[in-house]
Amino acid sequence: MVTKVKCPTCQADVEWTPESPYRPFCSKRCQLIDLGEWANEEKRIPAEPEDPQPDFGDDEWH
Repeated sequence: MVTKVKCPTCQADVEWTPESPYRPFCSKRCQLIDLGEWANEEKRIPAEPEDPQPDFGDDEWH
């Protein structure tokens, strides 16, 4: 049985096999569209805000 997935860009069926070199994408075009969306920051991985750096005041370190 061959596993099929949906292309993240166009939703076409893609067979998950070595003969599908762009998997999970259906084509180089869809792969480049997705890359462009990441490069333009249209897509991002959600993250928690970073903790602010502690304020050590004006004390000098010795």
